Amino acid sequence: MQQYLKELRILGKTTGFVPTMGALHPGHLSLIKQAREGNDVAICSIFVNPTQFTDAADLEKYPRPIADDIQKLEGAGCDILFNPPVNQMYADNEQWHLNIGELEYLLEGKFRPGHYQGVTQVVYKMFNIIMPDRAYFGQKDYQQVLVVRKMVELLNMPVTLVMCPIEREPDGLAMSSRNIHLSADDRKHALVLSKALNITKENFDSNYIEKIQEYAIQMITHEPGVQLEYFEIVDGNTLHEADKDTQNIVALVAARVGNTRLIDNVIIR
Repeated sequence: MQQYLKELRILGKTTGFVPTMGALHPGHLSLIKQAREGNDVAICSIFVNPTQFTDAADLEKYPRPIADDIQKLEGAGCDILFNPPVNQMYADNEQWHLNIGELEYLLEGKFRPGHYQGVTQVVYKMFNIIMPDRAYFGQKDYQQVLVVRKMVELLNMPVTLVMCPIEREPDGLAMSSRNIHLSADDRKHALVLSKALNITKENFDSNYIEKIQEYAIQMITHEPGVQLEYFEIVDGNTLHEADKDTQNIVALVAARVGNTRLIDNVIIR
């Protein structure tokens, strides 16, 4: 991989990189499209990264339809797939800790302790191997984008991060590799997440943030089969609670629908 990319760089080719864990859907393919449009070469990695899973059962059941994924990448015009085995990416007993500050402990970090250490560990490795000019991440994992941005800043990595909009199903559900685990009933109940986010955005008034948040929380908690973890309206740069003076505002939600954990968000301004 490194040798091949070195030869492309000598030819002056620019590279756009999309890191994924596979089980690709149109959301991923929209990132590939952006990578193709903004660079000479589009690269996708598929690697189910063990260090970012806080639950061994979740890692075990994570979907891995590699043949199907390859077909989708070919259809999307992706130039290179990097699909390494775990033992090529990690040595035994490898230690990693990057001080990314409070981002590690807020929202997702609070519910999935250690998750973002695993994310920075693998993305750091991927960036070092591929050395992309640009890397493309989906807005659905909003906090992850902030974490990777922080890592790039701390380690002075020469890569430009591009956050791409959430791709949704026609009924509004955010596309996710985990959606395949939803039963037909779960699928219907899951729509409450995007509905609550949309209502929050449409009715947003910075003088009544608490009231709007409370309304969305009530809406989600009254939906059968949905167990809310958080619904927060925050500063899009720090993830601290937004107030009437906050410039960039994002609403983020996480919930378990049936046995499947889903996240979603909307940029309010």
